[in-house]
Amino acid sequence: MKPTRRYLIVGPAWVGDMVMAQSLFKTIRQRNPAALIDVLAPEWSLPLLGRMPEVNEAIALPVQHGQLALLTRYRLGRQLRHRGYTHAIVLPRSAKAALVPFFARVPLRTGFRGELRYGLINDMRQLDKTMLVQTVQRMVALGMPAEATQPANIPEPRLAINADNQQRLFEKLGLQLDRPVIGMMPGAAYGPAKQWPVASFHRLATQLIQSGYQVWVFGSASEAGLGEQIAEAGQAVRSLCGQTELVDAIDLLALCKAAVSNDSGLMHVAAACEIPLVALYGSSTPAYTPPLSDRAQIVYLGLDCSPCFQRQCPLGHTRCLVEMTVDQVHAALDRAT
Repeated sequence: MKPTRRYLIVGPAWVGDMVMAQSLFKTIRQRNPAALIDVLAPEWSLPLLGRMPEVNEAIALPVQHGQLALLTRYRLGRQLRHRGYTHAIVLPRSAKAALVPFFARVPLRTGFRGELRYGLINDMRQLDKTMLVQTVQRMVALGMPAEATQPANIPEPRLAINADNQQRLFEKLGLQLDRPVIGMMPGAAYGPAKQWPVASFHRLATQLIQSGYQVWVFGSASEAGLGEQIAEAGQAVRSLCGQTELVDAIDLLALCKAAVSNDSGLMHVAAACEIPLVALYGSSTPAYTPPLSDRAQIVYLGLDCSPCFQRQCPLGHTRCLVEMTVDQVHAALDRAT
């Protein structure tokens, strides 16, 4: 059947937001099963988008984050004109994010009011933050008519798993499933005000090993130091920080009995792998970016100074994380599993 609608969606720049954007893609396909969805996104995110069955094609935006690169955006827009897009949805609220759909001459270009971009966006929506509290609600709202109400049940992200890649990783990394696995994600790209102390992760790993588990620590190469500190808990802890790509983490997290994570991109990845999850919130709040899974437990102290949304604690104490005890997190893990 020939699709009646073809969407060009300008995707976000963060891992967690890109995972949550799958709820928008699912909503579009539920409302228009024949629709084709192409996503314009940073190059790093193309393999992640490849794990979303709703995405027809992921198109790399060859510019650095925050860079205008007007000529590059113009040329890319011209290249896309022949595709016959009927709709564009611009998730970022910057003016430059709306340039490619404009240059591609997409007739209907939807986005929230943000930077001055009248004309670039011709279906301008006013964001009511009291009605659309969560990031995922805001994304899904842009895929619906302006007058529509939010669907009662927003579809949760679900990433496809590659069994062949799992086997490849086991052979490459020398992994075993002789013990059930708990995944740990101790990093957070946003900053230390979102990171539970690594000493607390270490103590939790020690308790889990004593209970018969093994621990896999996930993260980027820049978080290898955190992984090494947690791995000091014993031989049953394996730090994979910097040893896997993002899609590899998807396939390995899917094998975990559960995961414990700061509010980070990998937290949203774990939620989309349908495993039990404990999500730890410090300077951010689960009211805004909760894990989109009914198998998640949230630990959030909700102090008077929370949420501050800062990268570094402005008061210098980070009590929102320091006072989060290992026993609290372990109890949440027991509830999740």
